[in-house]
Amino acid sequence: MQNKNEISFQLTGAYALFSDPLTRVGGEKYSYPLPTYQALKGVMESVYWKPTLIWVIDAVRVMKPIRMESKGVRPIGYGGGNTLSIYTYLKDVEYQVKAHFIWNEQRPELAGDRNENKHFFIAKRMIERGGRRDVFLGTRECQAYVEPCAFGEGKGAYDETPETSFGLMIHGFNYPDETGDGMLGVRFWEPKLIKGTVEFILPEACPIVRPIRKQDIKTFTLGENMLPVDKECEGR
Repeated sequence: MQNKNEISFQLTGAYALFSDPLTRVGGEKYSYPLPTYQALKGVMESVYWKPTLIWVIDAVRVMKPIRMESKGVRPIGYGGGNTLSIYTYLKDVEYQVKAHFIWNEQRPELAGDRNENKHFFIAKRMIERGGRRDVFLGTRECQAYVEPCAFGEGKGAYDETPETSFGLMIHGFNYPDETGDGMLGVRFWEPKLIKGTVEFILPEACPIVRPIRKQDIKTFTLGENMLPVDKECEGR
């Protein structure tokens, strides 16, 4: 069933790094073969976000073949200086993404900003203009580009592949300002690529959730530390 505030967009980039945390212990980084829910949510928040709403990622469609490329990099070490590491990126990526937004019920003080039509049409305009902020695919060195599309149109690289499983992956993070429980947590699930598309489960449906640490909720007030939406988008 289509959500009435549903949007879709095309997401492209020369490289992507949706890093698997298991590969980061020794300073290396290795990308998951698929974008995570959290990474796509971050893309959507770069396109358009306010604390009034929460973006829900419904599905991602893989348009180009999954290819990897390793590079030697010299990141800054924790003790200063540079170290040599190998980062393995996804190369030449293209996705179609479908998403919608819901209200953040943990923000009753922002109830006066819950105007669905306003946020929906601003989000669509921001996609047409490439986003309000720079868009990245997992890490800052992987710049990405967004533009409108009709989800499902065109030929994808895996349209004829019945099903591919990718094992346990990170789904995303539970932030206290969205859950209200004062705890930062991480979610896991097992995605399946079915005929080129991953249908994401909702965050609350993830089978594995692990707490990380306690975290305070940032407060917002309309007209004070949060600009009115019309001024935010003025001149865009």
